[in-house]
Amino acid sequence: MMKSTLKLRRLGWAGVEIAFGNETLLIDYIQDTKPLVQLRSEHEVFLASSQPGKASAALVTHLHPDHADPEAIALAVKKNAPVLRPEPAKGTEADLALTNYVENKFSQYDLDIEFVKPWEERVIGSFKIWSTPAVCGFGDPQVSWVIECGGKKIFHSGDSIFHGSWWRIANHFGPIDVAFLPVNGPIIDFHLLQPSSSLEAVMTPEQAVEAAKILQARLFVPIHYGSLHRPPDYVETENILARLESKSKETNTLLSIKQPGDWFELD
Repeated sequence: MMKSTLKLRRLGWAGVEIAFGNETLLIDYIQDTKPLVQLRSEHEVFLASSQPGKASAALVTHLHPDHADPEAIALAVKKNAPVLRPEPAKGTEADLALTNYVENKFSQYDLDIEFVKPWEERVIGSFKIWSTPAVCGFGDPQVSWVIECGGKKIFHSGDSIFHGSWWRIANHFGPIDVAFLPVNGPIIDFHLLQPSSSLEAVMTPEQAVEAAKILQARLFVPIHYGSLHRPPDYVETENILARLESKSKETNTLLSIKQPGDWFELD
């Protein structure tokens, strides 16, 4: 019997697809960019899943429209495939402003939704999945994901800021074989979030490298950069790739820049 090969690829922005044999799993998969039209680069690619209607599961780190697209998920997963996501946000109308669009979209599709909290475990086909802590820069519910498959551990951290749970995640699951971590460190000035903050709403390149180091990541693949930059509302940090390279060398972290669509395997 031939041994199944574990393959991964970026789908653009924060999207990632994992393939093992004839099984696929999607993380933060989106196709609908209408909610992002005021912010996104017209050159960014948002690739479709490789096997439409056949994905074994979809994982959602949080319910912002640049990370969750219920319609795209409904077209990508097979019947009764689990869709794992954080619990709904709670609070006032203003508190729900950034998640309402996706929540309303989820209500329109017949998906097998499972709400998860940090430190829960699921097994879906060949994929063993754990939800772990994450911290949203805007305070909305968010989780990170650890996926074990083919003897490898994959980590995906949505668009989390730096937080104190990296060591606990490493204690439970380290070393990580590949860590997909956000790096664009944007300064945000949204009318919904006033007064605005001068602090980054997502990890900076340096913070992401530190997170990869703590996770003992054998390979660090940056995500969540290059797509959204529309001053003064959303200002991506400068010189991302050069800063990643410099900090990675300083910390002996193996950095790998992957272009959307390029499949790669883990040694």
